[in-house]
Amino acid sequence: MQEHSKLLADESIGKLLLKLSAPATIGMMVQALYNLVDTIFVGQALGENSIQGIAGISIAFPIMMIGMAIALAIGIGGSSVISRALGEKNIEKAENTMGNILSLIGVSSILITIIGSILIVPMLKLFGATDTILPYSLDYLSIILYGSVFFIYALAMNNVVRAEGNAKVAMYTMIASAGLNIILDPLFIFALDMGIKGAAIATVIAQAVGAFYLVHYFATGKSILRFHTRHLKLNIGIVKEIVAIGLSPLTRNASSSLMVIVLNNALAVYGGDIAIAIFGVINRLFMFAFMPMFGVIQGLQPIVGYNYGAKNFDRVKQSVRLSIAITTAMSIAGFLLLFLFPEQLFSVFSSDQELIYSGKYATRIMVIAVPLVGFQIVGASFYQAIGKARPSFILSMSRQLLFLIPLVIILPHFFQLTGIWMAFPLSDSLSFLITLIMINKEFRLLNNDILPE
Repeated sequence: MQEHSKLLADESIGKLLLKLSAPATIGMMVQALYNLVDTIFVGQALGENSIQGIAGISIAFPIMMIGMAIALAIGIGGSSVISRALGEKNIEKAENTMGNILSLIGVSSILITIIGSILIVPMLKLFGATDTILPYSLDYLSIILYGSVFFIYALAMNNVVRAEGNAKVAMYTMIASAGLNIILDPLFIFALDMGIKGAAIATVIAQAVGAFYLVHYFATGKSILRFHTRHLKLNIGIVKEIVAIGLSPLTRNASSSLMVIVLNNALAVYGGDIAIAIFGVINRLFMFAFMPMFGVIQGLQPIVGYNYGAKNFDRVKQSVRLSIAITTAMSIAGFLLLFLFPEQLFSVFSSDQELIYSGKYATRIMVIAVPLVGFQIVGASFYQAIGKARPSFILSMSRQLLFLIPLVIILPHFFQLTGIWMAFPLSDSLSFLITLIMINKEFRLLNNDILPE
């Protein structure tokens, strides 16, 4: 514990951020690559039905995001509490928090599996599955639901590992599960001729391996945190703190699912199955472009959380400024890749010329404001790390709930399908302005060494 604490307190910010974020970034990139490869294999395997297959995964994914949202809420909320507790040298609270995280993982996994299995068809239809897409979505999601416990445990506990400053273990977990998934996909999809079901089975097996790797890490005493059965009993104070901080990522990810309900239903009206498939591909490409930024903020959060708890505000400001510079550079690189080469990227997923041509047109509209995204991501994560739930909640909900969903509803009345694509850069620009105003206000307080209320 002393070694990790010394690093978070004394190591130069540049070296520390690199040390903590590089493993997370590598892990996130491998995860994003797996998501791309998964969709590519399905598109190639289904041939003339590639549009329905890609659209089927695209419909199922936001439902999976609900489970991921809950896992990230538990993990990010809990890791924020743990980081600040370690900064305050309160090891008992940190270990108590970890025990509460495990209990929340167990309860949420059971509820998601049961409720999801009962309501699977109505949920898929709600998320925009047409009669031609529904069979593919159903084949995929019905298998994924039974692996919920592995997804939730791995996502949540990876954040705990990062909170104690052991980013390499989190990286190994993500690389192991994503790498195995990439290997198993062709085996189940092509060799065993299981199609889209094979993609789901490969995903569940790979996530289970990642989860068991983390179980081994904690069980063998490699963590600075120790597991005690008494900490499984939920502590109302700790749970409230986890929920308060976790509400921000929960809202962001849940609002993504709500956004997809509105978006897919609008796409079905104005563009049909092919428009839903186009968004599915673009969403995967966006994830690949944005994942390195999330790796940076996963390295940033324990630095900010620890030093904020230790009232070392200069290190907090340095780390946030450096992260903004790095993520903005990444945003610009992602913009250039997606704007200059959309045709080549779409052709990897399918040989359907209409999908490729229409996807090229949509991508070049949607990416216009991507250079602003890195700043938004750092802003929301900064508030999560310092335990300020309300501003983090506002920033998390601003892009999708306040701006994107209303624009997706309004703009198609004037610009048809193009209006849906236009909603993305407009919402990114508006969210950027709100983030800029709030971060400037917070930094004025930190510049005066005032502990924000």
